[in-house]
Amino acid sequence: MAVDLQVGLAAGLAAYLLRFGQVPAANWPYLAAAVALPLAWVVALLMNRTYETRFLFAGGEEYRRVLNAAVFLTAAIAVFAYCTNTAFARGYVLLSMPLVLGLDLGLRYLLRLGLNRRRARGDCMHRAVVLGYGRQVQAFTKQLRREPYHGMSVVGCCLPADEAANAPGGIEVPVYGSFDDVIVAILESRADTLIVLPSPDMDPAAMRALSWDLEGTGVDLVLANALLDITGPRTSIRPVDGLPLLHVEPAALTGARRVVKRAFDVVLAGMLLFFLSPILLIAALVVRLSSKGPALFVQTRVGKDGKEFRLFKFRSMYADAEERLAELQHQNEHSGLMFKIKDDPRVTRVGRYLRRFSVDELPQLLNVVRGDMSLVGPRPPLPREVAQYAHDVRRRLAVIPGLTGLWQVSGRSNLSWDDSVRLDLRYVENWSLSFDLVILLRTALAVVRSSGAY
Repeated sequence: MAVDLQVGLAAGLAAYLLRFGQVPAANWPYLAAAVALPLAWVVALLMNRTYETRFLFAGGEEYRRVLNAAVFLTAAIAVFAYCTNTAFARGYVLLSMPLVLGLDLGLRYLLRLGLNRRRARGDCMHRAVVLGYGRQVQAFTKQLRREPYHGMSVVGCCLPADEAANAPGGIEVPVYGSFDDVIVAILESRADTLIVLPSPDMDPAAMRALSWDLEGTGVDLVLANALLDITGPRTSIRPVDGLPLLHVEPAALTGARRVVKRAFDVVLAGMLLFFLSPILLIAALVVRLSSKGPALFVQTRVGKDGKEFRLFKFRSMYADAEERLAELQHQNEHSGLMFKIKDDPRVTRVGRYLRRFSVDELPQLLNVVRGDMSLVGPRPPLPREVAQYAHDVRRRLAVIPGLTGLWQVSGRSNLSWDDSVRLDLRYVENWSLSFDLVILLRTALAVVRSSGAY
């Protein structure tokens, strides 16, 4: 809230100086408005519930509520000016509101980065007890440990009675007993959150009794639905005769939103090709002169619905790289179907720099314009990889592959095969244009850091 007050004051004064220049006494009403803007901004944020812990530093939902607050405040100013017949300079509003929104989003993002760094060290975490079957608890615990920025640290679990008597292997957190021992587990582990995974033993009566037991303890009750990777706009609670049913919308694989995505891809890819053309020409010349072989590397990849296409990249390896692949297979450092070596001897000296900053991927903007790829989507796989896909992994082929994607901005080559697949499937199930914009912004940061690029 202190940050929001400072943002409001800075935006109000900056808009005043930009609109009116010096500070003449005749403009004191606007100077008063600039001073009042911080309070109005905090009130708008309060009304949009941006300070609730379930939304604060929670990513897209927080930013959406901040945007709603800016729209609400702009509308409130317009209605106030109309109802009171106040002649308010539109230029001042048009300057102050984008300023307050941009500054607030930027600072909230920086605060979130700082919090994520602390959580990566194990600080600022909610202590959670998980209730569910052993296999579920094990998988859920591993996922939270992979992604500490969620702010949940599993400190214990409760299993069904038959499993609690003989706890299954692989569970890396203390088992405090059966479902009947939840309150004891919370007290002994000093937990502040109880996470209930899908279980037939937890019927409505049992859940109601559990919620009553937690009253007055200050412990948050969190229910995980069976579709863990389906979130956001696709899910909503629909009450039917008093029962809260979880309604799941179909995945947006076709329709008008996909047309908008295609138009967005063509326009942005075309602009990038135009503005980056000097870099593309220089990179092509450097690759061509640094080692024998063409500047472009053309490879067959698999796109939407299994359709093959020719993918373009700047050549970052020696010309005989494909022939030398077999002799290096035993050095593969990546799990699953992908082949990756940190110090691959087939990569040229120039190629290492191209890969470090992802310059070798820029020719794929041509694939985006042609319609073979999108700016954002799952990684386009090789035909030999697709031939070994399990049934669930083939879901990646339900959408157009992308130049960047969720797994690229979440660790790139440092991720395991299972994590890469999980992130790609999460993208397929929860795609939206705003999600694409977030991934594109995170891509720019990932390229600057060059983490996992090899």
